[in-house]
Amino acid sequence: MILTERETRHEQVLRIAQQMMTAARTAPKGKGVDVIEIALVTDEDIQKLSNEMIAIHGENGFKFFLRDADNILNAECVLLIGTREHAHGLNCGHCGYATCAERPAGVPCVIVSVDVGIAIGSACATAADHRVDTRVMFSAGLAAQRLNILEGCKQVFAIPVSASSKNPFFDRKPKEQPKE
Repeated sequence: MILTERETRHEQVLRIAQQMMTAARTAPKGKGVDVIEIALVTDEDIQKLSNEMIAIHGENGFKFFLRDADNILNAECVLLIGTREHAHGLNCGHCGYATCAERPAGVPCVIVSVDVGIAIGSACATAADHRVDTRVMFSAGLAAQRLNILEGCKQVFAIPVSASSKNPFFDRKPKEQPKE
């Protein structure tokens, strides 16, 4: 049997993305409390994510949503990392409020926000170790959050993953209008 790289690329990228998920899960967590959720979007669900990004552009007018909506269509898969809300009870004031009790609903605990960032960094480091192309996208993460892909999660970020001759998430030009 002879297998070419082109024939095995998709499965290889999916395996690497699964390793990225593990890296995000095992990343250090503040106070050792794990409220991180992780999912992998593939195939037709990438198109759904792209469509939601186009809808968000229609609401806010930010052109980077159109550009990113087109970009993720070049991904083999899109990794999502988000967090459930959790007050750590440290009363540290890092969120801008003196105590956790004073923090209004919807204002994230800084410890949880840092946990998401560390998980994203661990996932991207794993991708770099395997030489696949990625880019952290707030835009696709917001679309995933609105689609409730990671049920009940806030602060969702997306990491599209690709293995092609040129990184499709680099040298990106803003889109003027969505593809028909």
